[in-house]
Amino acid sequence: MNRLTQFLNIQYPILQGGMGNISNAPLTAAVSEAGGLGTIGVGTMTPDEVEKIILETKALTSKQFALNIPISVTPYLKEMLMLLLKHKIQVVSLSAGNPSPYIENLHKNGVKVIAVVASVKHALKAEAAGVDILVAEGYEAAGINSPFETTTMTLIPQIVNAVDIPVVGAGGIADGRGLAAAICLGASGVQMGTRFIATKEAPFHTNYKEKILFADDTSTVIIGRSVGKIRRVLQAPYTGKLLEYEKKGMTDEEYLALTSEDLHKRGAIEGNEQEGFMNAGQIAGMVSTIPTVKELMEGMMEEARTQLQRGIGLFKL
Repeated sequence: MNRLTQFLNIQYPILQGGMGNISNAPLTAAVSEAGGLGTIGVGTMTPDEVEKIILETKALTSKQFALNIPISVTPYLKEMLMLLLKHKIQVVSLSAGNPSPYIENLHKNGVKVIAVVASVKHALKAEAAGVDILVAEGYEAAGINSPFETTTMTLIPQIVNAVDIPVVGAGGIADGRGLAAAICLGASGVQMGTRFIATKEAPFHTNYKEKILFADDTSTVIIGRSVGKIRRVLQAPYTGKLLEYEKKGMTDEEYLALTSEDLHKRGAIEGNEQEGFMNAGQIAGMVSTIPTVKELMEGMMEEARTQLQRGIGLFKL
């Protein structure tokens, strides 16, 4: 047990990243059931869509899970906060915006607040606003990312040095070695997204899972640099078209239309890499199996213990 697991009342210091519009009940419940913190990412979904997933998740697990609300992305911010309280969800992850205006009311209602940050400046602001836990996410991570492009290994220790609240490392983590590394850098745990895609419970298209399984260290690319909107995705025919469009020049509006959540679902849920895209982190090149979530998390904990014990052994006199 550490500060993170005690505070969240979970067995393992492993959080599921919010997956936006491809979030689902089976994977969220499986992560919580296995001892971590499952998360439903609301993305741009409607309140009715999100409530359906919440109810389905509650039917699959009695353990707590979180709601990830991207503040500047969802058109239903007020409604999502109301859903959180209505269904007595005890943990919220706030990203893509300033969490400050919402923390006091969330705390009054017994909700624990996680904030996703990508810089020391934002970490300090979030801590000052009353956030309980920080997720320090490097640009190795899948999907929408920070324009700072700071790597996880450099970001975690700098944020840990700057704040007093628990820090969770995210981006480029897929096994026990990554968990052990994050702990050694001062984090209290890790958040993963890409690794959970390739699990038995994850209801994503076979094409998506296979592309991750057969990925190597150069299989992901960054799109959106030309318009200041960083997103990491798997290389694929549609992704190639996007990069060509960027070379020719595009407006913010054109880019957003070409990377809409409908096109995200077309890739991840329908497996159509000709007309849609698939988010993935740089760690995809290390994923070679499709275990159950329970097998994955238990294996990670055992591997992390082994790595940490091995490290201690190197410094014994």
